[in-house]
Order: sequence, then structure tokens, then C-alpha cells
Amino acid sequence: MRTKFILTLLAFAMVLGFTSCSKSDKKSNYDAYQKTVNETVKNQKRNDKVILLVAFGSTWQQAYDAFDATVSAYKSAFSGYDVFLSFSSAICINRAAAGENVAPRNFYAPPFWLTAFAQDGVKYSEIVIQSLQVIPGEEYARVINYIKDFANNSNGDLDDSYLSRVKLKLGVPLLQDPETDVKAVAKALNDLYKDKATGSNIMAFMGHGNPDEYDTYKANIRYTQLEEELQTYSKNYYVGTVDMMENFKTNVLARMKANGITIGTLFCHPLMSIAGDHAHNDMAGDDNENGAPNEDGEVEDTSWKCYFAANGFTCNDNTQIVKGLLELPTVRQVWMNHTQAAINGAPLDYYHSKNPE
Repeated sequence: MRTKFILTLLAFAMVLGFTSCSKSDKKSNYDAYQKTVNETVKNQKRNDKVILLVAFGSTWQQAYDAFDATVSAYKSAFSGYDVFLSFSSAICINRAAAGENVAPRNFYAPPFWLTAFAQDGVKYSEIVIQSLQVIPGEEYARVINYIKDFANNSNGDLDDSYLSRVKLKLGVPLLQDPETDVKAVAKALNDLYKDKATGSNIMAFMGHGNPDEYDTYKANIRYTQLEEELQTYSKNYYVGTVDMMENFKTNVLARMKANGITIGTLFCHPLMSIAGDHAHNDMAGDDNENGAPNEDGEVEDTSWKCYFAANGFTCNDNTQIVKGLLELPTVRQVWMNHTQAAINGAPLDYYHSKNPE
């Protein structure tokens, strides 16, 4: 009994030790990250204005290539601005640094960049934050909160007089507007893939979507609206998701059958900014449990490729178009149009609305 008590005390002490060490490490890491980003911004500053692209993140080389190409495109299109890229997902940041799938690479969360933009010797006069999200959902809400925390000096370590005068601009997600954006993206996709949505060919796009409890701004409806707009070009277009209730691959198949489509060649394409884990695995992977639908109506552990092949369609490696939307210049241009609209518009007034003088 005494031995058990001693072991319990030791275990408790170890937990306390790890906890303390973890907090110290986090503080140390935070300071090191901020120092690195500060130095990066100071060394690369060429203009008085800056654009921060905010993506969820990834650990795939194809995604990194798409991000790099996007940064280059932005630098060319917005020559008066410095351009930096940020990941909002801590998991993606950590896995990228650890070298999952590819060589290690460091990305940093938006607060580090925003703080660096406000440091002495930099202090950009205009900061444009461009969301690289597809819909105004959960991740976009996080982008807005980053801006609010920065503008309101939530950590109390920034220059309030600078925050009161800096111009903050926000570029909205790809499918922000149910009319103009949905129409623009549908046209761009149809121009690229109309030969894949004709005759007995079906073109199915796989978006991410949010579970109902995280459907910020009720943005999931954009997938439905995009499918409806694409079907004005061809009834052979479909848009499903991996996380939106009643719009899984099973629901896509049900809609196809309701429209009399039961056979044919089915092409799959991610409706995400980059082709990462979801595109390579959930869509084009080889997982093929193909069991009964779960309580939400989804067949888990089965890729889109395998699911539609098992349901009578020609759907194989050759019909997987594994490209992110940022790899499609005409679609990427819609994001860039949002950036230009933000630049042309009035600055956000988070600081004065929260901290009246």
C-alpha cells in the first residue's frame, strides 16, 4: 500500500513537472517564433504596405508549390505591396515543421505576422489580410478574430497610437457572395472542365464544408448554390463535401440517381484551395471499406474514387483531377479580385469601434 502511495506521488510529481516544462517551452517557442518572423519581415520589407495571405495549411509538397505560386502571383499583381503567407492550423504548422510527407518547412500563425508588421522599424501603413478559405465558415471566423485581437492590442504589447492609424483591410473568401462569386467560380470551372461534364461524363467536386455546429455564417449553402449554378451549364456537374450534413458522397450519388444518372465516367476534383490530405486520400485514395452508411448517412473509410467505382461508375486513378483551386489561375483570380476590392474599400474600424478615444 505504501509503495503504491509513493508511486502515485511520483507520477503526480512527473505530471506537474511535464506541465511546468510544457508552459516554459511554449513561452520559449513563442518568443523564438516571434523573433524569427520579426527578422523575416524586417529583412524582406520593400514597401510601406503589406498583404498577408491566410491559408488553413497543409503538409503536401503539391500544396506548398501552389502556395508559392500564389505568393508569386500576388507579388506580380500587387507590386506596391510586400506579400507573406500564413497558416492558421496549429496542426499543419507543427507537422510541416516536423517534415511530415516532405522536407521540414516553417510556417507561422497570423498573430506572429501581424505583430511583426507593427514592430518598430516596420510599421506598415496598410495591412491587407486575404483569407484563402473557400467559404466564409469556421476558419474564416478565425481570420476575423485574429484581426480583432491585433487591432484591439489584446496582449497589450503593441503601440496603441500606431493601431489607431494603421489601415486594416480584409479580403473575403472565394465564395463570399452567393451571386457574383458563385457565378464567377462556376464559369471558371465550366470553362476548364466542360468536356468532363457532357454525354455520359460526370464532374464531381469535393469541398470540405463544416459540421452543422461549426457552420459559421451558414456558409455551407455555398456548395449547394455552386452546384445549382454549374448545372445551368450542364446537369452533369455535382458538388459534395466531406463534412457538410446531407451533402456527403452518398448524397451526391442519390442526387445523380434522382436525375437518372446511374452509369458513366465520373471525374473527381477537390473544391479546396490546395490538394492536400483530403484530396489525395478522402477523394483519390484507396480506402475501400464501403460498408453501410453511418448515422449521418456517410460511408466512412471509403474514398470518393472507390465509392463511385463500387456503385457502377468508371472512377479510377485516371479520372482523379488532383488539383487545388489555387492551381487554377482563373479561379485564383477571384481571390485576387477580393484583395483588390479590399484595397479599394474603406479600412476596417475594429480599433475605434472597440477602443473609442
